[in-house]
Amino acid sequence: MSNKHDLILNEKKVSRALMRIAHEILEHNSGAESLVFIGIVTRGVYLAQRLAGIIEDIEGIKVPVGLMDISLYRDDVHSKLDQPIIQRTEIMFDVVDRNVILIDDVLFTGRTIRAALNQINDFGRPRTIQLAVLVDRGHRELPIKADYVGSNIPTSRTDRVVLEVGEKEGSTDRVYVIKGPLDEDNDPNSTEAKGGKQ
Repeated sequence: MSNKHDLILNEKKVSRALMRIAHEILEHNSGAESLVFIGIVTRGVYLAQRLAGIIEDIEGIKVPVGLMDISLYRDDVHSKLDQPIIQRTEIMFDVVDRNVILIDDVLFTGRTIRAALNQINDFGRPRTIQLAVLVDRGHRELPIKADYVGSNIPTSRTDRVVLEVGEKEGSTDRVYVIKGPLDEDNDPNSTEAKGGKQ
């Protein structure tokens, strides 16, 4: 049975959302001097790089960008039969006394962000840790709230929210929701960044 796809954000809306988030980050932090960005693998990294580019255009300041794979920090890593494919974490700058902006594509249960917070502690104690997401789809299981949100999308738990970006998919940016019955390829508990991310 085919799943229904509902387009939520097209390329222009994604671009506008990122521009708005960048301005909100700058306003909240009184500029870019104290900022460092950490993108959560995979699509959060592309979003972090884009936000850094927007801020460089506005402020003339190049914000350091790192990337983080939180797989080993998840609270369910030992309970799954299929163990995660570990990618890499690259934070080549000091986070101590900096305003760290964690950047992810979709905020769901909050467990991915909790794992990211635990991992950041291994790198030092930032001044603040703030969270920016392109999409907040609700259904939180932990008391985690994003500071900057591109779009709030009401979903059911069995939906999948999918972000496609040109850097990875080679297509235009878009966000859509896959609705339909749960099956092997439509599992909202998947840690794959394309929609099921927690």
